[in-house]
Amino acid sequence: MELGIGMFGDLALDQSTGKYRDAGTKIHEILDQVKLMDEVGIDVFAMGEHHRPDYAVSSPEIILAAAASITKNIKLASGVTVLSSSEPVKVYEDFSTLDLISNGRAEIFVGRGSFIESFPLYGYSLNDYEELFDEKLELLLKINSEENVSWSGKLRAPMQNQTVYPRAKNEGKLPIWRAVGGTPQSVLNAAQLGMPLVVAIIGGMPVQFKNLIEFYKQEYQKAGHDMSKMQIAVHSHTFVSDDPNVVDGYFHNYKSQMDRVGASRGWAPYTKMQYDGGRSKDGALFIGSPKEVADKIVYMKELFGITRFIGHMDIGDPAHNLMMKSIELFGKEVKPLVQHL
Repeated sequence: MELGIGMFGDLALDQSTGKYRDAGTKIHEILDQVKLMDEVGIDVFAMGEHHRPDYAVSSPEIILAAAASITKNIKLASGVTVLSSSEPVKVYEDFSTLDLISNGRAEIFVGRGSFIESFPLYGYSLNDYEELFDEKLELLLKINSEENVSWSGKLRAPMQNQTVYPRAKNEGKLPIWRAVGGTPQSVLNAAQLGMPLVVAIIGGMPVQFKNLIEFYKQEYQKAGHDMSKMQIAVHSHTFVSDDPNVVDGYFHNYKSQMDRVGASRGWAPYTKMQYDGGRSKDGALFIGSPKEVADKIVYMKELFGITRFIGHMDIGDPAHNLMMKSIELFGKEVKPLVQHL
């Protein structure tokens, strides 16, 4: 099983000034952190896309390209590419270029995203939310699998016998994963298309997702895909420390970001009881000591049969030194424990 780390580039808010932390500083920290991930044997790095003042990264492809130049082995993925408001031709071009820079380490996680700010920013209508994604996924998969593309849809100009350059390694084909938040229809579509699945489990109890993942497996097999090639990942909020005071104190970072996001979604303020409950064996937070985090990842493997776990590790913008320590422990202690258990 592969272990990865995901980030959104969260920016802490300075309560005294009302300003978010400098995005440039954060981006340089992210690159230092990815370099360390590579050094300690992390398998995958996934960089998210947002277009808000509280996140530093709106263009994951640029961050991943910079990371490619300072790493050797780690796979580099978007986490996620908001495909509904992206141009599939440009998505393929960007990631095929990344693939060539990194010598075959690029991956794309596509999803609708949990934020909608990119739609008005890029001039798309939310009335076309579902159809935009379906059309663009169809086109992206066609570009990925065929050198000469002919395609037509309702919301984008048609393509007629056109080729998108440069072509990625592996005969032009990039790994394209379908990222979902728990919608059965999305899981069904991924299974029917034979796409690897990433399930974001960021609240409640992971066991609640068991039926959904079993549904994916059944439909994947029913569609006639090779079961030996099936890949399933879980993406959950993660932070590792061998200091109980750091783990307890991380609640304040976590709460700040959850409350900021929740304010626009009608959520009640995040509580310490939720945090502690999430950290329990049955909860969805992989926050704690290396042994605690490793045990929960092994539980995910036993529960779902996952082939990859991605720990989303920068919620609430923890201090750089704490992030570096968390990454080091994830690679040097959590990964060996997961492989041994």
